[in-house]
Amino acid sequence: MKRKRLWIIGGVVVLAAAGGWRAWHRGPAPLEVQVATVGRQDLQAKVTANGKVQAQRKVDISATIAGQVTHLAVKEGDPVRKGQFLLQIDPSNPRAAARSTEASMQALLRDLDSARASREQARADHQRAQENHQARIISDADVQRARTALDTAEAAVQAAERRVEQARATMEGAQDALAKTTVRAPMDGIVTAKRVEEGEVAVVGVLNQAGTVLLTISDMSVVETEMEVDETSIPSVKVEQEALIRIDAYPNRTFGGVVTAVGGSPIVKTGSQTAAIKFKVKVQIKDPPPDIKPGLSVQADILTGFRAQALVVPIQALVIRDLERKPGEAPKPGQPRDEEGVYFMESGKARFQPIKTGLLGELSLEVMSGLKGGETIIIGPFKALRALKPGDPVRVEKKKEGDRTAS
Repeated sequence: MKRKRLWIIGGVVVLAAAGGWRAWHRGPAPLEVQVATVGRQDLQAKVTANGKVQAQRKVDISATIAGQVTHLAVKEGDPVRKGQFLLQIDPSNPRAAARSTEASMQALLRDLDSARASREQARADHQRAQENHQARIISDADVQRARTALDTAEAAVQAAERRVEQARATMEGAQDALAKTTVRAPMDGIVTAKRVEEGEVAVVGVLNQAGTVLLTISDMSVVETEMEVDETSIPSVKVEQEALIRIDAYPNRTFGGVVTAVGGSPIVKTGSQTAAIKFKVKVQIKDPPPDIKPGLSVQADILTGFRAQALVVPIQALVIRDLERKPGEAPKPGQPRDEEGVYFMESGKARFQPIKTGLLGELSLEVMSGLKGGETIIIGPFKALRALKPGDPVRVEKKKEGDRTAS
């Protein structure tokens, strides 16, 4: 009985050892992956960004003189023409100042007339003194006194002229201040914002404080969107590229557009040190609806490139890994630190193939070199693809048996 038990235990040990040897000989279990076949398709590259509608030309009319708004002639949405009356700021004090300076000006002009008359009298007296001196009727001292009187009269005229010029400048300033109490439209457009009401007081801006914005007039004949484009996409955005624009206020409609300006410096947002870096891009809407308004939210697809029947792979198949180097070798200046590629599935094993990429589509990526088409590449799952190493055993997922085309 004891010997029989020993034979059974020995048989179990031998079977376990044989199973372990077979498992070790087979290596790790193949990793289940999803595959696709490299193919060709038309590829449209685009950059998507969000923004707001605005008029290409708009004017914020600010107060240039302080005072109470006594009359407001327009409301939001009203069309206006250049030079049209918009609002009136109380002109009482500026009008009084203008009248005062005008009266002072008139008084100084009378003083100037008097000084000029005195100068003419002094000039005539000096002329007679010279003639009498030549006839030996008066002395040299009398001639000198006549000359001094003439010089004094000349100086009085010049002083009166300077006072008149000063008064004229003061009067022009007062008249300008009076004129600024009447606000007129600086251009044709639509009143897109009315920020004051009758009875409110307009405040003039100073160094560290903006003045009261009274009205905003926008020329809606040319409408554009101001987009914010991420720093990783801005190198591919160029002026005159076409765009497809969707406006939230007009669902199920797409408008054509064209890039008119690309910002050269990032957008600065105060109080946010960790915000993503974005650049301002302006896109003009070619066919805006007639009732479009500034401030509407938009989304634009800027078409940055197109390739007919490009060789493509799914975006999720792309793998970026560190560039292989010799032990202890450091990267040289200007040399890339990593490389792009995809994994082949050959004879049940994974093989890494470096590729050079081109245009980036919505779901596909152009292959410029490294592939010819028809190859079977591994496209997922994501977790498995990122853990994959060259030479690892792989097999196609049973639930997705068979390849599908990468198009």
